[in-house]
Amino acid sequence: MSKRNTQANKAAARERLRQERERQAKKDKVRRQLVVIGSGIAVLAVAGGIGFGIMQANKPGHWESVAEESNVTAPKNTSGKNGTTVVIGKDSAKKTLELYEDSRCPVCATFEQAVGETVDKDVEAGKYKIKYVGATFIDDATNGEGSKNALSALGAALNVSPDAFLAYKTALYSAEFHPEENDDKFAKDSYLLDVADSVPALKSNAEFKKNVEDGTFDAWAMKMSETFDKSGVNGTPTLKMDGKKVTAEGSDNAPMTVQEFSTAIDKALAG
Repeated sequence: MSKRNTQANKAAARERLRQERERQAKKDKVRRQLVVIGSGIAVLAVAGGIGFGIMQANKPGHWESVAEESNVTAPKNTSGKNGTTVVIGKDSAKKTLELYEDSRCPVCATFEQAVGETVDKDVEAGKYKIKYVGATFIDDATNGEGSKNALSALGAALNVSPDAFLAYKTALYSAEFHPEENDDKFAKDSYLLDVADSVPALKSNAEFKKNVEDGTFDAWAMKMSETFDKSGVNGTPTLKMDGKKVTAEGSDNAPMTVQEFSTAIDKALAG
């Protein structure tokens, strides 16, 4: 092999090596660019996911949304702004007993189980009317929904009739159906409907069932809760007549027995 051919071969080899290096450099450059782009997309995706999560977290829930509604559907047998005045009893009754309760309140359940029947008999006899004000503060304290949901269902019962409302309220507070305070059973429509099956006027009542499941009176329940919040009452059960609390003798608490209640009511009626 001549020297010339050897030099030519070496030159050709160097050229092939140079071209190969250029091709490899281009590949490496493209690979780095793709990595940077991919990382950018990943960062954007994570940032977008975080942004979406924050947006979802800040998005008002169902009850917060209905609380802001201005067009409120109120049950029948109500009056006043947004239908939040609920007065039940005979027109001939001269005085009204204000009754402030939270559906999940265990002390309210104790009161209703002990004294509720006496209240119903007094109202039926025309001794006084009752003005019901529903609260939902236990939901606020426990991050629950049962107080609000039960209040909406009570609205659906009131839409049927005042008697259905009273009977359903009694059932909700009964020893059979009232859950422990930390058990948010009333948040489930199915459970509220199970309780309603014990009330003849509500059992198999298609309109009542639809109103409960559709949340027809959810916004009304929130307006009612707002009425409680503005009342100045800070606990349940609270009873008032003529603007004064009706309490057990020598106590600032609601009367929790029939004897205590009858004594306190007679005093309030005479005052």
